[in-house]
Amino acid sequence: MTGSRNHREVALSFGAVAAEYDRGRPGYPDELFDTVERLWGRSLKEARVLDVGAGTGIATRLLAARGADVVAVDPSDGMAAQFLLSSPTLPLVRGDGDDLPFHDASADLITYAQAFHWTHPERSVPEAIRVLRPGGALATWWNVQDETVPWVRARAERMAAALPDRYHGYGGISAHTSHFAPAGLAVERAVLRWERQLTVEHVLTDLTSRSYLASLGPEERAPVLAVEREAMLAEFPDGVVVEPFTLDVTVAVKRG
Repeated sequence: MTGSRNHREVALSFGAVAAEYDRGRPGYPDELFDTVERLWGRSLKEARVLDVGAGTGIATRLLAARGADVVAVDPSDGMAAQFLLSSPTLPLVRGDGDDLPFHDASADLITYAQAFHWTHPERSVPEAIRVLRPGGALATWWNVQDETVPWVRARAERMAAALPDRYHGYGGISAHTSHFAPAGLAVERAVLRWERQLTVEHVLTDLTSRSYLASLGPEERAPVLAVEREAMLAEFPDGVVVEPFTLDVTVAVKRG
């Protein structure tokens, strides 16, 4: 991790590309929420859920659709504005996982969809434990593009070459979740596989929302995206892409 100020600035850079984030980022299959319920041992229906780092509400909306009593939490002005456009009926609280603006023992489940790595676990894990009720859980998950597929690996190599100081994959998931068990949480983990079909332009919209490009200005992003458009159209001349993911999910339960 880079210094805290730079880390926070990169995290907040998503606000400038919030519309692209909402349009481009993948959602999550129903199997994810089935898995969360199985690993937790409880139903999402009527559970009090805090979706931290909610962004534009992609996971928040899906949690609400499962019957959860969900509140979104996010620090970014841009993300909050897009959330209110995309999810006008759902509640939003401004804040982040390192200092949750909620009472002790007030939540059944705290979720981090693509977001836990933006926290400082030495603060965010104790905060989660404080806010969770006994038997409540902290759930983290990440959609990870499956680099065992040759074209996905080739794209990652292009990004690493073009942005050597900015591009980082999700190789550190185990390091992020390794903080749960030492804090006394009972940890379960699963890895799912799924895919989505989309256009090349949709892929580029998704890329624009990634931190390594979102933290650049539009004029700096443009040549990287142009190279990527050319490479993707060479790989998929009909403009239709099937994008494979592994979905890494960890559920850590507060005992008692």
